[in-house]
Amino acid sequence: MTPIATQPCLGKVYLVGAGPGDPGLMTLKGKTLLEHADVVVYDALVSPPILEMISDRALKIDAGKRRGRHSKLQDETTQTLIEKARQYPVVVRLKGGDPFVFGRGGEEMQDLVNAGIPVEVVPGITAGIAAPAYAAIPVTHRGYSSSVTFVTGHEATGKYRPNINWQAIAQGSETIVIYMGVHNLTNIITQLQTGGLSSETPIALVRWGTRPEQEELIGTLASILEQVEREKFEAPVIAVIGQVVALHDVLSSKQDLSTTQMGDIVA
Repeated sequence: MTPIATQPCLGKVYLVGAGPGDPGLMTLKGKTLLEHADVVVYDALVSPPILEMISDRALKIDAGKRRGRHSKLQDETTQTLIEKARQYPVVVRLKGGDPFVFGRGGEEMQDLVNAGIPVEVVPGITAGIAAPAYAAIPVTHRGYSSSVTFVTGHEATGKYRPNINWQAIAQGSETIVIYMGVHNLTNIITQLQTGGLSSETPIALVRWGTRPEQEELIGTLASILEQVEREKFEAPVIAVIGQVVALHDVLSSKQDLSTTQMGDIVA
């Protein structure tokens, strides 16, 4: 983004993580900010129950980005935040998951700081942990995995380096959690197998993790692509690869999400 000359600023921008979808996983600090915000600029994956937490008096701006459907370009979103911070005291940038985990929060914070805008980050629970948990898959387990790698399956063009080294990841991590990878899954699986992963390595795909509509596909690197095509399994999806996936069958039958999935916490 082109640097913007510093001008007097009335307000502050809060980069708030909305979590993966279940409103019960929204942080108390984030909820309080939504209740007191003058402006909320929100992403496409923020769930409706969390949007309902926003004050009725707040100006709400949809800055959602979905594959092939961008309501605002990234530079336009940042420009909006800068403009609103010069007009209103409390501006919330509401992002799905955590702002700093594949959420472009770092980019937005850089631009805001360069424009002289006060900014604060309020972390959120990232889908790479929450979605597997709601599918009864622990990303670490002393009997299965002592390491986990979080990686994006959708790389930016013109980035600092052109390609993720999937072969190195295959050799260096016992659990691999992939964000935004379903559209590139064929290439990812090929690279992981080239890196040494067996075709029988378990994989789980979790769609709309932590929401009432959550769905899972459980298979192996050899079978999952056929399952995806047969079930028309589309984004948003978190992929989990590794032996921890084998725990799904054991633990899922014991996990009760009937109340917590909708954020209904019973005292």
